[in-house]
Amino acid sequence: MYKWILPSLSDILAANQTPMAPACSAKAESQWCLSLAATEKLLLSTLGNSINDNTQGLVLAAPAPLFSQLELTQNLQTITFTAKPFNPLALMPFQMPTVKVPELSSHPSEPVLPLLAQDPLGSEQFCLVFTNAFQLVLVLGEDENGDRLFSFSFDPEVVQQAWKALGARIMLVNPDEFANLASLVQKYGEVAPDFRVVTQFSQLLLTEFTENKDIKSASTNDKDDLLVVESDGSQSHHIPISSASSYRSDVELLQAFAHEVRTPLATIRTMTRLLLKYKDLPANVIKRLKMIDAECTEQIDRMELLFRAAELETSNTSGSSSGTQLTPMCLEQVLQESIPRWQQAASRRNLNLNVVLPQKLPTVISNPNMLDRVLTNLIENFARNLPSGSQLQVQFVTAGNQLKLQLLPLLQGDDTNANKHECTPPIRKAIGQLLMFQPETGTISLNLAATKHLFQAIGGKLIVRQRPKHGEVMTIFLPLEAVNEPETGFLVSK
Repeated sequence: MYKWILPSLSDILAANQTPMAPACSAKAESQWCLSLAATEKLLLSTLGNSINDNTQGLVLAAPAPLFSQLELTQNLQTITFTAKPFNPLALMPFQMPTVKVPELSSHPSEPVLPLLAQDPLGSEQFCLVFTNAFQLVLVLGEDENGDRLFSFSFDPEVVQQAWKALGARIMLVNPDEFANLASLVQKYGEVAPDFRVVTQFSQLLLTEFTENKDIKSASTNDKDDLLVVESDGSQSHHIPISSASSYRSDVELLQAFAHEVRTPLATIRTMTRLLLKYKDLPANVIKRLKMIDAECTEQIDRMELLFRAAELETSNTSGSSSGTQLTPMCLEQVLQESIPRWQQAASRRNLNLNVVLPQKLPTVISNPNMLDRVLTNLIENFARNLPSGSQLQVQFVTAGNQLKLQLLPLLQGDDTNANKHECTPPIRKAIGQLLMFQPETGTISLNLAATKHLFQAIGGKLIVRQRPKHGEVMTIFLPLEAVNEPETGFLVSK
């Protein structure tokens, strides 16, 4: 079968990213539209402080200009690619006086460059953004099976590969225009992704998604049938069948942005660790580099947890196995590494963490790769809901053939005066079917149902009990390798 010699942009992103599940046309196009809206707002935010008479960025798009905001059209050089028929004389080394060929200039305009009719790129919608703050490529195309697929990347290497694929086509069709456009692209160089920009994009993406969901929900009949997704033995998460497709779209969108946030953070962490290998670095530089490493690691773990949660939701709705392997594991080794991180997270919020352990920690049945990550995420989210000066107690006790872990807030330091202070429940706003947002802290986290699914995946069970005016109590049960007698003595780590 004949195959076009130049790769499409979908091929380039597929070769550089973890494969994503294909979506129906409506879902993929919805992801494309939401991402474009988030990109437009990101551009307005990053370029807003530097608007002047000169262009501040370059956008290569197809099959039509994508941004209509006046602030952007005045400050972005936009070039459109199209597969519409074009004058074949453009391939000649000279031009007839009556032939009009689009010209590139530094003035903000919308020149159009043609693509050959046989080029598979002509069936794709794409957007390449070049600015001094970030570079981004978004593509709505098809995979090798013909399924619609949306992808995006902030990775400068991927963006450059996408540009080279476009540049090769310009050389083929309009060689005289290549040097002009190449100089425009070269002006911006390769911009390493800043995790703050990628995080802002993710938040904008979720905001757009939420607003879109609200509009759809307003037109949804409340009497729709329900799709049931089990969250634990006593509760179920009900989703309207008419919303089941949008629920899967939630999962796919969450997978996409979690993967994209991890990529630049992993790059930053790798570069930081390489710098730490240099000798004779000043002590204050080493301290700051270690802080960057720790922050990147924390956020990478959060994104991996979100990605894993999305995978679990996919398996729950499809009825397939989650594939999580449960094995006997030594809890003592996990806690030796985890407790210092929990204490650091608590101290950053001016909280006192008190960990109560049995004399001998039993062997539990769980997933070694996920247990620490899930527990750390739960404790960090729990700590965010407590007022400054509070005490957070994490207590481990054996209960029959299970290990019971309980998170208990004690306001103002101890339980003798805890009842004198009220704990105001945090304000939480749902974002789609999987996430929640806390306006007070700006934190995005998994909702309760998704968190329970994670604990189920590692062999445990999460129970949340509300105490009026005194906060939540979270209890986690993990199965033991064998039934152990309850311990009477305790070691207290502060």
